[in-house]
Amino acid sequence: MSPSCTARTASTPTGSAVSSGAASTPTSPCSSRSRLPGSSSSRTRSARRPRAPSSRNAGRHARYVGEPIWASRTGAEIREATRHESLINLAFADADADILCPYQTAALSPDVVSDAARTHPLLLADGRLRASARYAEPFQIPVSCSAPLPPPPQDAMSFTYRTDLSAVRNLVFTRAVEAGLPNARANDLVLAVSEAAANTLRHTQSHGTLSIWHDNHEIICEIHDEGVITDPLAGRRRPAPDATGGHGLWLVHQVCDLVEMRSDATGTTIRMHMSLKGDGLGGLTAASGRRAPPYRVHCRAGQVEGSSRDRSGN
Repeated sequence: MSPSCTARTASTPTGSAVSSGAASTPTSPCSSRSRLPGSSSSRTRSARRPRAPSSRNAGRHARYVGEPIWASRTGAEIREATRHESLINLAFADADADILCPYQTAALSPDVVSDAARTHPLLLADGRLRASARYAEPFQIPVSCSAPLPPPPQDAMSFTYRTDLSAVRNLVFTRAVEAGLPNARANDLVLAVSEAAANTLRHTQSHGTLSIWHDNHEIICEIHDEGVITDPLAGRRRPAPDATGGHGLWLVHQVCDLVEMRSDATGTTIRMHMSLKGDGLGGLTAASGRRAPPYRVHCRAGQVEGSSRDRSGN
């Protein structure tokens, strides 16, 4: 049986987003540049017109292909990749680019394929491009990845903090090492949790809650407080070197293997995952093996220096 995929095109394309022999650009956190054959067999593809990824590419047309979701990804990974697919419509709204997102529809659940149609304005299947009848309004996130996160398991450790983050950092490091995380990655997790928890001290008048649990595959730390983050792209855009805000959540996304964030009138939950198997990608670039954050952040006395606490931009 030939593989199947789904694809997407710009909501306001200036031409065919998918042409014979050429690929368009995708919307996923784990995308890779490539060219796809024009005859896509039973693959369905989504394409779209996004904004240039960085200022250095301004004025240049871009083609981008990436496969964000595959059958072996966990439920949490699929949930967050679907959310990312939706947010790409916002992040790349004004770009001169074509985005193509292959989906192995034969191997994915109907719900996942349905969400792909909701987050992509155009679909390409068996060489034919058509508008997606299920496409939601631009920037609308599917219910499957916008609903509140499942609660922590009953055996999760819970700790309440208000004025000092030193106990938070000590707990995270101790639990991470006990779970089997190497010291270097345990320190990365401490940094990420400290960044998220510091927002509680800066932007709320109440306490925050840290929850920690793990299984044989990963350790998860969750921060919850009453603050509200209004920017849907918070943490997903690289801040400018001279920016006064936005570094904290960006750093969290760089050092963790998966980050889930939900924020509404009831508060904000940030859930940070790290693999215990040594195969996680957070904090590393595949090409160089170096730590991803291009700046230094120093922790001391319950606060993090060098990063802003703007609740929406951090």
